Amino acid sequence: MSAVAALLADSTPAQLLPAREMMAFTLASHIMLVPFGVALPFITLVMHHRGLKRNDPVALLLARRWSAVMAVQFAIGIVTGTVLSLEFGLLWPGMMGRWGDVFGLGFGVEAWAFFLEAILIAIYLYGWRRLKPRTHFWLGAPLPLAALMGAFGIIAANSWMNTPQGFTLDSDGNPVDVTVQQAVFTPMFGPEYWHFVVAMFLTAGYVVAGVYAVGWLRGRRDRYHRLGFTVPFTVAAILTPIQFFLGDNIARQIYHKQPIKFAAAELVWNTGDHVSEYLFGRLQEDGTVKGGLKIPQLDSILAGFSPDTQVTGLSSVPAADRPTATQATIVHWAFDIMATIGSLLILLALWYAWCWWRRRDLPKSRWFFRCAAVAGVASVITVECGWITTEVGRQPWIVYQYMRVSDAVTPTAAASLWTMFGIVAVVYLLIFGAFLAVLLKMRTRWRLTDSGAVTASAEGPESDTPYGPRAEHAAAATDTGREPGSEP
Repeated sequence: MSAVAALLADSTPAQLLPAREMMAFTLASHIMLVPFGVALPFITLVMHHRGLKRNDPVALLLARRWSAVMAVQFAIGIVTGTVLSLEFGLLWPGMMGRWGDVFGLGFGVEAWAFFLEAILIAIYLYGWRRLKPRTHFWLGAPLPLAALMGAFGIIAANSWMNTPQGFTLDSDGNPVDVTVQQAVFTPMFGPEYWHFVVAMFLTAGYVVAGVYAVGWLRGRRDRYHRLGFTVPFTVAAILTPIQFFLGDNIARQIYHKQPIKFAAAELVWNTGDHVSEYLFGRLQEDGTVKGGLKIPQLDSILAGFSPDTQVTGLSSVPAADRPTATQATIVHWAFDIMATIGSLLILLALWYAWCWWRRRDLPKSRWFFRCAAVAGVASVITVECGWITTEVGRQPWIVYQYMRVSDAVTPTAAASLWTMFGIVAVVYLLIFGAFLAVLLKMRTRWRLTDSGAVTASAEGPESDTPYGPRAEHAAAATDTGREPGSEP
């Protein structure tokens, strides 16, 4: 085993490690913004619709402010998403050069979705107080569809990397006779897409609700914080049990279509039935598992609903064709963390549903709001863990069973890549620091406006009345003795 590992280490390009680390860093950074790009438009429009239907100025004010956050987040997401797109070509030219014509359509769809979403966000922001309320709402209604279109594109590309199809290989091993429909709608596309989309909506709901949960814990018990918490938390709570079943389904799909990835996620070394489930634990080079909680037969039951279900082990393929023991342990821990947090979120959603069913009111316990405040961060962690499971579990393949990561990496010198990585890390630190500073500034001025310390017009348009006369016009009308909105 050590001889094989040494041989693999000798044949690994020096630039592979920095290329992997840079891609992992930028992907992990970008994906923290994705839930808000995909789901915040929908949550904002839900609040907007509530405000119009019930003539509720508090709901409209929340929707107005969330739209401002949505725009700032989208601007940052454009930057980080563009960097990722460039890295595919710069860091992995072997993959893009050979396979780009097969699966590149997904990236094209995502690019068009970005352009469309940018236009729609601009129209939506401009429409506050300038358009009729319902006209403005319906102009914003396509925003969630554009966001789902972007998710469609990126998941189509990723699912193809996991289960490639829609082509044949010529005598030189190059793909020809591409069938676009098959290349887009691969066996893993459906399970991946719906699992991803629901995860984005769930995460955005818990994060937004968590902000108002913190305010609730600090004594801000007004209707503004109550409504700001209830609407996004309800969306997330409804989706949480749905996500549990979608997660179970995608795990079973991986068992059938990517058995080695499933073996890595479950630390299964030898093929067989009555396979035990390990909660956490670490895979050793000899195939044993150190630490963790062992539950006999559970893995076979989870895979096929029967202890007699046979599970393929890592040792069924050569060492060069499977994740290393360290990579398998990383995948296993990511998978277990994701499953653990998901189970806890179900309990939190049931707590919320029970109190609402019994009293039509929020839970009274401060512990509920403490848990709700943490749920947002926990949801972001599950998103990160999901991508770790997907990407690390596919190793050593960048295109499953067709191209290894080492064959796709750039020939650029490792030292240059490490330098580039350092520059990217510094730039990202500045970008996310600026993003956080802007959000904190917006929060501060909204709080000052709500307390009456300053006027809404002095603190920005998103603090003013969403519809009707603007604050400065109302003040001018008052000074001249006219009714606000009347003709001069």
